[in-house]
Amino acid sequence: MAPTPGERAPTKLVEQVGDALSDRWLTIPNALSILRLLGVPVFLWLVLVHQDLWAILVLVFSGLTDWLDGKLARWLDQMSKLGALLDPAADRLYQLVTITAFAVRGIIPWWVFAVLVARDVLVAACIWVLGRAGYAPPEVNYVGKAATFCLMYAFPMLLVGQFHNGFADFVRPVAAAFSVWGGVLFVFSGLLYTVQTRAALRARSTMSPGTGAAEGLS
Repeated sequence: MAPTPGERAPTKLVEQVGDALSDRWLTIPNALSILRLLGVPVFLWLVLVHQDLWAILVLVFSGLTDWLDGKLARWLDQMSKLGALLDPAADRLYQLVTITAFAVRGIIPWWVFAVLVARDVLVAACIWVLGRAGYAPPEVNYVGKAATFCLMYAFPMLLVGQFHNGFADFVRPVAAAFSVWGGVLFVFSGLLYTVQTRAALRARSTMSPGTGAAEGLS
């Protein structure tokens, strides 16, 4: 049975993931990803001690290196299995650390923190279930990319809004708009991953004996 409209089953299997990627680990993109990871505890400390200007600079550096490591990986043909793990790991850590620090500071309500964390737990559960079934994680959808884009702009603007000047007054409503849109899209993308997981499991259950996961999904 094919997935119903709107459901898109993951088409890559765990055995096939990374087949086209290099085993190299000493690359420029990987070095940038490691720098981003090292910046996570620094950013957390800066936010908690109210060093917002430096925290904003760390966030900007993270965003620039996030964009640059992907570009360099393609330009220099340095895409690797390690890089495929490091890049999303850094993104998730920055998002988790940021919303945690913002909740502690009172920049965002605790219920928003709970909703966003619950979404990540849901996606992690979907990835675990897919892995048990022999499938790779679903590819990042456009809703998830749009959510990340909005949140990456919202986070530094929320920090700018903590200052007390005319520019901060102007930025606060813009930051709120990006935060709302980013948060809604972030949660919605998590629901889409759930739909994809359900479609993959349904498709697998309808495979005839002997085909197995090795033939994948259409």
